[in-house]
Amino acid sequence: MSLRIISGSLRGKKLHTVRGMKVRPTADRLRESIFNIIASRIHKAVVLDLFAGTGAFGIEAISRGAESAVFIDNSREALSVMARNIEACAFSSRTKIIKWDIARNLNCIKSFTPAFNLVFIDPPYNQNIINPSLLNLFKSGSLATGASVVLEHAAAEPLQVELGAFEMDDQRKYGKTLVSFLRYVV
Repeated sequence: MSLRIISGSLRGKKLHTVRGMKVRPTADRLRESIFNIIASRIHKAVVLDLFAGTGAFGIEAISRGAESAVFIDNSREALSVMARNIEACAFSSRTKIIKWDIARNLNCIKSFTPAFNLVFIDPPYNQNIINPSLLNLFKSGSLATGASVVLEHAAAEPLQVELGAFEMDDQRKYGKTLVSFLRYVV
């Protein structure tokens, strides 16, 4: 699969991908649709990219004017490819990569400053880790009030925002994929 930056300062730049099926990068067209929807929230954003894979979401956000990004993933291969992509884009000074099991907790970013105001969550589909990931994000205390959370998940996978900390702003279906746009309201 070919992966590239859609817009911004690095428009058209190709990104490295992880071989095999272990990491499922978001297709360029879907990523473009997502970024068109959240365009007004990107400038100067402090981004958190969970289940970051190739790093395409966070890198795209910086290309479009985000201030910085933290990338978290648990796959050794993904972390290696992500580091190569960040280096190739010359974004090393504006990024941080963390190897962590997001489904267990997010203590690695507990009370992170500055607080994140734009979060991308793109977990493996149909593994029941969406809701634990949202709970761990809430418990981390690392979100700014009003932060936008973009969650990509299988349409068949239920999203239960029971925390009262997140409100659904929008939800779009793209084939078998749902993209849920949440807002942190605490």
